[in-house]
Amino acid sequence: MTITVGGADEQLTELLEEELTAFNAEATGAGDYVPFSVRATDDASGALTGGLTGWTWGDLGAVELLWVREDHRKDGLGTRLMRAAEEEARRRGCVRMVVSSYSFQAPPFYRRLGYTETARIEGVPGGHVDVHLAKSLEPSAAPLFQVAVVLEYPAGALDDARRCEEALLALLPRHGGRLERRLRTADGLSEVHLLTFPSRAAYRAYLADPDRTPDGRITARVLEVTEVYA
Repeated sequence: MTITVGGADEQLTELLEEELTAFNAEATGAGDYVPFSVRATDDASGALTGGLTGWTWGDLGAVELLWVREDHRKDGLGTRLMRAAEEEARRRGCVRMVVSSYSFQAPPFYRRLGYTETARIEGVPGGHVDVHLAKSLEPSAAPLFQVAVVLEYPAGALDDARRCEEALLALLPRHGGRLERRLRTADGLSEVHLLTFPSRAAYRAYLADPDRTPDGRITARVLEVTEVYA
């Protein structure tokens, strides 16, 4: 057996895609991947102003590539391309859409469209990460509401304040909420929490929960609360 390392190999790529697609279809019963594309062109010149490629597989849709020409990146074209892609995925029977984006690209853009981070892969060149996001396409899915909370713990009572914060976070499921992400600074004195609720009303109910009353306990100080999307 001979192992050969080389550059681009179209024949090998085609063979691997064929074999893996057949294996995946047999394992899942979902059939083959079916590609789709969305193209935006200037009405006057016919020039490409943006585009999107993706695929559907069973009831799962995915965005592979999304690009918008620089002079159209502030006029909502990216959103229109994504909406068209989601509609095509729904037409094909998809109930979920996934996408990944490097941290220096467009994770905030996808979050504004209702996508929730599901994973991140470290080690992207330049100290960046590969952020994976997903969104339900089912019509019955309730619109989500997210907030990012910046906390600061008192240095002299760190353990007590953290215990109190854990008790507050434990109340989230009572109101349909969940902790999506939790980031802590190196010194352990500050954290950022990304919280998701089924609605703004559920978030308000969480804030009004009587069990959130500190009752003299040492708590973290809330520095900032930012509504991510609603």
